Amino acid sequence: MEDMMTASTVGLRRMFYLVTPNESSFKDVDDVPKYVDEALPVFMVLVMIEIPILLLQGRPLPRFNDTFGSLAAGVISQFHSLLFRGMEIATYIWVYDRWNIISLPWDSPWTWLFGLVFVDFGYYVVHRTGHEMNIMWAGHQTHHSSEDYNLSTALRQSAVHRYFNWIFYLPLALFMPPSVFLVHIQFNLLYQFWIHTETVRSVGPLEWILNTPSHHRVHHGRNPYCIDKNYGGVLIIFDRMFGTFQAEEEKVIYGLVHPLQSWDPINAQFCHLKYMIKKVQEEKGFSNKMGVIFKGPGWSPGKPWTGLLEDIPEVKEPVQKYDKGVPLWTSLYIYLHFFFLILASAVVGKFKEGMSPVWVVAFILYMLFSLTSFGAIYDNKSYAPLMELFRCGVFLVVAKLSIPMASSMVTVGYGLSLFYLASAGLWLLTSVRHNFLVKKVKTL
Repeated sequence: MEDMMTASTVGLRRMFYLVTPNESSFKDVDDVPKYVDEALPVFMVLVMIEIPILLLQGRPLPRFNDTFGSLAAGVISQFHSLLFRGMEIATYIWVYDRWNIISLPWDSPWTWLFGLVFVDFGYYVVHRTGHEMNIMWAGHQTHHSSEDYNLSTALRQSAVHRYFNWIFYLPLALFMPPSVFLVHIQFNLLYQFWIHTETVRSVGPLEWILNTPSHHRVHHGRNPYCIDKNYGGVLIIFDRMFGTFQAEEEKVIYGLVHPLQSWDPINAQFCHLKYMIKKVQEEKGFSNKMGVIFKGPGWSPGKPWTGLLEDIPEVKEPVQKYDKGVPLWTSLYIYLHFFFLILASAVVGKFKEGMSPVWVVAFILYMLFSLTSFGAIYDNKSYAPLMELFRCGVFLVVAKLSIPMASSMVTVGYGLSLFYLASAGLWLLTSVRHNFLVKKVKTL
């Protein structure tokens, strides 16, 4: 019990970068814990703890549909781990082994401190580029697509941004040991979880040094005064140094300048890329086409790199957020099925080495279809019942073909089959009822 309490305390401290060099310095990359994976239960606990605090403070509670959007994006962003192995750190090690100029000692507290500062500076550069270069924004905009701002928003991550941002960290390989880099790149990410909240108004004098919930609320705002501000991860000092700092002033309105009008998780990942491709096709001349790709999202011919601030529409409370108003039972249904999918994903992640790549890819496609089906339900699409009926049917067919009769999991498998059979029946009735009502309306 004491060991469990100690582990929980250490796990919580990691979320706030409250760790010592002695307990987080390692000689080899293989010895570095998977801090982010270990923090997943802490993420969920803190998300749940935030809800009663918001309630006591009289603030809006997380919406089921918006939280689904964040969780779906988070799940999609982790699919790469089922297919690929650490491309980012492997490249970093390759550069370090060949071109490092200074070999800093991995077990020095000064090296650890340098790691904290320089990884955060690298994050500042990556993050700023993600907002001020259109091709990078096409990935990063997913994280900003939520019209709410709570701890679940931190989980709303891009599926493609990671394939570009690692390039910006490679200069660190000239002097920073890979194990030190891997520790701090994880802590930098963990720290940014807790700043996605409205429950903390200020942390006093630390606001001058650290990135805080107040500073990051500004970063997520679509008010004109919030645009392209506060890029820091852990520290706010680089924003103060390079003129991108903005204190929180009037009420922050969250989300994209042009908000998404859909809960489709695929659209949330690739909507801006589709828009950018269309814009490239429309622009005349090679330089203008390249400008669409490599200049800011607000750029167009004749405008500065990041566009004009006066082009950003003013927004005031109250804001009508996108919400199709589906009944509570629908959200409960989606979250229950989502829970089973997360469990299945964890199982696949654990046993993927012994699985055929075809099955892993098939599972990812099923997950994508499931999340898209849930999004269609939240969007109240007319075809959503048929999508969900088909999804449940696919599960039943696969379960029938793959459950081994001698397996100890056969009872669980049959239990899930009954659950999915009942779910399929529910959406069959819903589809029949919908078609009946449509025909009735047409006859009137």
